[in-house]
Formats: sequence, structure tokens, C-alpha cells
Amino acid sequence: MQLFNPHKPDFSEFDDETRRIFEATIDFFEGKGKEWLLQQDRDRVWFDDFLDFQKREKVFATLLTPAAQADGDPNKRWDEARVTKYSQILGFYGMSYWYVWQVTILGLGPIWQTGNEAVKRKAAQLLDDGEIFAFGLSEREHGADVYTSDMVLTPDGEGGYRANGGKYYIGNGNKAGMVSVFGRIEGLPTGPKTQDGYVFFVVNSQHPAYKLRKNVVNSQIYVAAFDLEDYPVREEDIIHVGSEAFDAAINTVNVGKFNIGFGSVGATQHVWHEGLTHADNRVLFDTKVTDFAQVRANFTESWVRLQAMDLYSERAVDYMRSGTADDRRYLLFDAIEKMTVSRQGARVYDLISDCIAARGFENDMYFPVGATAMMGLPRLEGTVHVNMALALKFLQSYLFSPTDPSLALLAARRPGKPSRVPDAAFVPAFKASRAAIRAVGPLLAKVPNTHAPALPPRRRDIVDDSYLWNQGPAQGLGKVTFHDWRAVYAEWAHLPNVRLLLAQIDAFQALLGTTPLSKVQMRDLDLLLVVGDIFTTVAYGDLILQQSKISSVDDDLVESIFEVLVGDVSAHALTLTRKPSLTDAQAKAADAIQRRPVFDAERTARVWADARATAGTYAMNP
Repeated sequence: MQLFNPHKPDFSEFDDETRRIFEATIDFFEGKGKEWLLQQDRDRVWFDDFLDFQKREKVFATLLTPAAQADGDPNKRWDEARVTKYSQILGFYGMSYWYVWQVTILGLGPIWQTGNEAVKRKAAQLLDDGEIFAFGLSEREHGADVYTSDMVLTPDGEGGYRANGGKYYIGNGNKAGMVSVFGRIEGLPTGPKTQDGYVFFVVNSQHPAYKLRKNVVNSQIYVAAFDLEDYPVREEDIIHVGSEAFDAAINTVNVGKFNIGFGSVGATQHVWHEGLTHADNRVLFDTKVTDFAQVRANFTESWVRLQAMDLYSERAVDYMRSGTADDRRYLLFDAIEKMTVSRQGARVYDLISDCIAARGFENDMYFPVGATAMMGLPRLEGTVHVNMALALKFLQSYLFSPTDPSLALLAARRPGKPSRVPDAAFVPAFKASRAAIRAVGPLLAKVPNTHAPALPPRRRDIVDDSYLWNQGPAQGLGKVTFHDWRAVYAEWAHLPNVRLLLAQIDAFQALLGTTPLSKVQMRDLDLLLVVGDIFTTVAYGDLILQQSKISSVDDDLVESIFEVLVGDVSAHALTLTRKPSLTDAQAKAADAIQRRPVFDAERTARVWADARATAGTYAMNP
């Protein structure tokens, strides 16, 4: 079982230079101490000390420069395994430090995707000089709506442009050496159907035509509102035009915001150490606080959810690093990393806050440092809504694919047309069970299963993940083919709660296959968000099981994780039954998804003992 402990870090999977950077970062924060960390946060101090450190140690330059721009430096590469691990470390010490790093990644995204070699060389040099970057996408009136922009480039008649317009909620917008700005060219069409007018260009935040208006948040981070007023944009400052600019925006978010989940893992791990140690050393009414049943239950659930977050995230890295034009499974798991892992982190925060109560508000605690961020991460520019919409694009290909032929046949059935599927398979959805699926068993051999890709290997090898900045057009997601997730679940089906979740999946598929959503329902985002919660739990469990096998996780923890997931799916199903747009048949089908998890007091006691043993094993240097 994994729990990050800066006093005993294990970076054995990484090369010497990466370990040096990770350990130097830990030494920086531990050397400064907790009192300094908290005071910096309270006083909203800009990160000069940290940025001086990273400049001196070449942290951003080493970790964020692709090999193609490394000028022969063997330590520089874009290696998603170490990028995400560093995100976790920074999240552990403060989401504000994570944010400065995270926004630099986003700012670099459009640059590393351009064919403008001069801009890439300049960016690499700025990184080497210790500079940070910013991503100028969002606008006050349009949020992160990529289709709409009021940032306009007007031709100046001399081969260049003048940029006018505002950007809002732009991290690092006060100090960035280079800001990647998304906009449109005056007179050219833009929108969902045509992308000719979109443009990405780079600007300098210190230029006199760059008007920094304010920090829009009351925080240590600087989230800028800025305007460009007749900012001169030369042809050599333009890095993408047309559909290429649109794709660069989407692909940058795919890579950059993947780190949201890892920052969340880091923050919740710190809060775990702090909260458990406090509670385990506190006595009320002659009873140690961690011996109260409700406290023990909250900490146990927190531990289980935190372990699930970490297991999922570790495996998702492998899919990101193994991505190719022919294998884009990572896009689903990326969306879940951004959305589900961050929400799980917020849930862990809530559970621990109920255990430590007023202590969580005191000014010598890390807890408040992460609280605002943990509340905000799932909501950052509509993270949940945007990423659920993305994840739902994969529902058909993941759940009803050649890798699950029995249900693919169910999904393919059309009213009024002959079916090769026995009528027994189409019992009312609320009676759906494995028996209904077994009824199509004789036909399974006739459905080829040759398109299922293999599971990727563990990816901690020392290579540059060049594909992440060469993803190409952001379309064709419905054609992505997934592995046989049922085979993954089958390896763990000896565990009762894994079997229960499989039964819930069967019922969920029966709902979608035998009482499918209408066209009107498919436009009801309120309804689809709940459908998506159930669907993404299937994929979340899939990767947790894969990583559990890789890491040789014991059955007790896996069974406890799935006890929680069964309960989560049941809660989502109950919410689904209450949606007014459901038909009676669909409501009955949704009700059939609910299951009561299998509880085992002895197993839970063993998991709690493992969790409780971490009390007192780490406290940040004062």
C-alpha cells in the first residue's frame, strides 16, 4: 500500500537526475519548514523563493523540455511519469506551488505543438533561464469555451497584426516570460462547424501593450485578468492558425490538466498524515479519538479512497505514455483523472474534516492550505462537466464494443427488425442479470474479438513522450477501441464486491441496451452526468484492478475499494431513478442497478490496522 512520506521517499523507478530533483524539492520545502509554508500562504507571498530554487536546480527546464528542444542534454525530456510525480510532490506541499508548475505546463502546450521552430527555441531558452509560462485561453464572458473568443487579431497592413481583447483567469499572467494566447483573426469564420479563423500566438507579459488588470483571486497564486491593447503581433509570433489552433487548445488541456488528479493525490496524502496523527494522539471522554466508531469508519473510508486514487493514477500514466494515433484510450482515462480523482480527493478532505473538526481551522495546520484548492479542482473551468461530456463520448465504444460482444449485440438490436439474439435476452431491464447475458452465449463465438488492444506495460522507462505533443486532430473519438475490461474484472471476480460491481455493470448495460435513452434524453446534461458517473466508475475500477495486479495489492484492500465503489454506484443509481425525464421502465432498470455491498468486519479491521499504522510516521519539519 502506497503513502508518500517525504522523510522516506521511494523514487527507485526514476533515473539519477530525476531523483536528485525530487529529493532537492523535498529538501527545499522541509528546509523552509511548515511555519514558513503556512505564513507564505497567509500573507499571499509570490513564489520568489521557490522559483529561485527551481531556476537554480533547472527543475522546470529539465522536466518540461522535450528531447527535441533539449540541445543534446540527456536529462531533458517530456516524461509524463516524472511530470505527474512532481505534480504530486508539489500538491503535497501546497496546491499553490502545484499551480505555478501546472500553468507553466499549459502555457508550453501550444508551443511544443507548433512547427514554429524559432518560438520553440526561445521557449526552451526561457525555461533554461528559469522563466514560467501562461496559457491565455479563458475569457470572462466565455469561460473556457474554445469556440468563442473576443481576442481579435487585426491585420496591420504591414504583414503583421494588432491584438485587442481581454483574457481572464490566466495563471502566471503577472510574470510569464511567454503567454500562449488563443484568439481569432478578424474577418475569418469560427465556430463548431468552421475553424478557419482561430489562432494561437505568443506574447510577453512585460510588454507595455500587455495591460495587467488584477489578480482575480485572493490567494498566493496570481490568476490574472489582462488586456492586449494594440499589441503588435508579428508573423513569427504566430504558432497555430485555423483548425490546428483549435486542436492545439484541446490537446494542451488533454496533457496539462491530467496533472489535476496528481496534485489532488499529493494534497490528500499530506492531510491524511496530519489528520490521522492528530486524531490518534487525542483522547476525549477517556477514549482515543480513533477508537470512536464514526471516526474509525471515516478514516478507513478515507484510506480506501486515497489508495484507489493513487492506484488509478499510477496506471493512467501508462496509458498516457503509450498513446499513439492508433491507441487513444488515454483520452478516457485522462478525463477520469481530471474529474473523478479530483472529486475523490474532495471527498477524502470532507471525511477527514469530520474527524479533526475545529482543529482543521487552526493556523498551524496544513489542512486549510489545501481546502480551497480541493473544493476548486473539480470545478476548475467546469472540470467535471467538461470532462464528463468528453468521457461520455467513449461510453458506446468502451461498454458496447467488440470486447464485450454479448452486450454489443443487445445494443445493436433495433425495434421491428429481425434479431439474432434470443428473446430471453430481452427480459424487462429491471430483471436483467447474468442469465440474460448467458442467453446469447451461443452467438458469442460468431462475434470476432480481434480488435481489442492489449493492456500497456508499466511505463517508467527513460524516453521522451513525444506523441503527447503530436496528437493531431481532436476528433474521431467514437472510433477509439478499448481492451477487454471484463477480462480484467474476471481476474478479481473471486472477491465478492468485485462480483457485485460486475452485476451492477450488467444491469447498467441492460438499462442502456434494452431501454435506451431517447434523443431528447441524450441532450439532457443533468441526466447524462449521472449516467456518466456510473459509466466512469466502471473504467475507474478497471485501472485500479490493473494497477493492483502490477503492485501486488492484497485482496483486503481491493475488496474494500470495491465495497466503496459498489456503494457509490448504488448512490448514483438512486439519483438516476429520481430524474424526472426517465421513463417508468428506465427508472425500474436504474433501480435494479442498486446493490448492498458485502461487509466483512474482520477484513475492515485489517485494513484499518494498516491505515492506522501510518499515524505519526510523518510530520513536516517545523
